[in-house]
Amino acid sequence: MSKSVFANRIIDWYDRNKRDLPWRHTRDPYKIWLSEIILQQTRVAQGLPYYLAFVKQYPSVKKLAAAPQDEVLRLWQGLGYYARARNLHACAKKVVADFHGKFPGSYKELLALPGVGSYTAAAIASIAFNEPVAVVDGNVFRVLARVFGITENIASVKGKKSFFEKANELIHSGTPGIFNQAVMEFGALQCTPVTPACTHCTLARICVAKTQNLQTQLPVKQTRSSVRVRYLYYIVIRKGNSLFLRLRKSGDIWNGLYDFYLLEESSLVTAQQLFKKYSLKNTIVRVSKEYKHILSHQKLVVRFIEANRSMIGQKQVKAAGLQLYSKKQVEQLPKPVLILRYLQDEGYLE
Repeated sequence: MSKSVFANRIIDWYDRNKRDLPWRHTRDPYKIWLSEIILQQTRVAQGLPYYLAFVKQYPSVKKLAAAPQDEVLRLWQGLGYYARARNLHACAKKVVADFHGKFPGSYKELLALPGVGSYTAAAIASIAFNEPVAVVDGNVFRVLARVFGITENIASVKGKKSFFEKANELIHSGTPGIFNQAVMEFGALQCTPVTPACTHCTLARICVAKTQNLQTQLPVKQTRSSVRVRYLYYIVIRKGNSLFLRLRKSGDIWNGLYDFYLLEESSLVTAQQLFKKYSLKNTIVRVSKEYKHILSHQKLVVRFIEANRSMIGQKQVKAAGLQLYSKKQVEQLPKPVLILRYLQDEGYLE
């Protein structure tokens, strides 16, 4: 997908679906900054009254800088994370003292202000000053991960850097502020964490998560855990009503049980990435929903990829110990509960 296709569709969706919020009717960097600080770790519905109260009480950054800190904290009361309010006040003072009451106009300069991180700096720089630098927050992580099938861990330094680079590659240089707001709004309203509205999505046909049923797995956010997480990808190959299965041997879970041709990865990947890594022919029929199975000290995250026989060669079939079994034989074979669940879900076994 070209960057222009993504940008144009997202912006078009935003024009038709965006919420009418007061900070979207201004390019005043003070008001944009104020809204971004208030909305950190805060829902829009909760933050909106505070934004309106601050704008009324302190219509300019100079008014805010001149206010007593106790007064600022009282106005902030109820929002929590009071370090934000203290940084808000300190930032206003710095803008007045060092920049004569005018916010610096570049991403790099904005980063030097108290309480202004990369997200807030990018929002102000792009919306107020039209600088083409991408905003990357939880909504943006989710949209980019799902649409482009990005499986890097968003909790890692490497992952964050990768997403920031991807977002800046995609940003619409002519209207970067609109683009940034569009992607964030799309994540907030359309591509939501739990129940994304995929059926009526403008990006559905080009979204990796939609086409491969990966909505619940993307974005990837992994933190250290004592439980080992394993990502198993079963290649399900049919011949008529028969299935290729193999006997699991000692040295791992499910010794003596039967399952399908297995590819295991250390992290979430897409079907296309598997095909490329293992030089498999892309003869995919369908990718299943996500299955999870909990064992002692292990959590299995599993996908079944139904494919044509031509996907793997005869040497791979032999090396994996795969044999063709009729439906009656499959019913009688000892199988892990996970494999049984899949076969029952598919209507292959009752």
